[in-house]
Amino acid sequence: MAGGGSLLQRMRRFLSDYEPQRLSQNEATPAGVLLLLYEKDGEPYILLTRRTEDVEHHKGETSFPGGTFDPGDADMLTTALRETQEEIGVRPEDVEVLGQLDDSMTITGFLVSPFVAVLGDPSYPFVMNTQEVAELVEVPLSHLMDERNLEEGRRRWQNRWWPVLSYRYGDHRIWGATARILKGFFDRLAESGV
Repeated sequence: MAGGGSLLQRMRRFLSDYEPQRLSQNEATPAGVLLLLYEKDGEPYILLTRRTEDVEHHKGETSFPGGTFDPGDADMLTTALRETQEEIGVRPEDVEVLGQLDDSMTITGFLVSPFVAVLGDPSYPFVMNTQEVAELVEVPLSHLMDERNLEEGRRRWQNRWWPVLSYRYGDHRIWGATARILKGFFDRLAESGV
């Protein structure tokens, strides 16, 4: 568990005391996502999904598993875990939730509550919901934490230019709220000195 174990331990220590910044937007659609981490060959990875072209929002984007709040959900963590199970077959009891990160607003009107969890088994039998998920994307955290792989740009949306962060990993572009949440997490972790 060389480098991977120590990074996951740092994240565990950081999140045990972290108080996430909570946002409230009455008009926004609440959503919960899961930053699902695991070790593979001694290195920490994060599991992302490439969404199908059939989903209602964010077609074809590479993002965290998760989705919108359902009135039957007890809280946003329940939403993130339920949606993760629906999308990729990971049962809530098979993950260790480490904590919550800062809320993030998307330009499309979603108020996203991100949670960090560790999956103990890297050979987990994922089951994709093929109506929602086109591909599972395993990305080494070292790639995402390397600032050389982060690009800053702008995107036009509804007659306005917005700043956009993005990571490239193989054929995948990880951008928008997903990239912003990742960058915020890595920045806060670095600032904490843990």
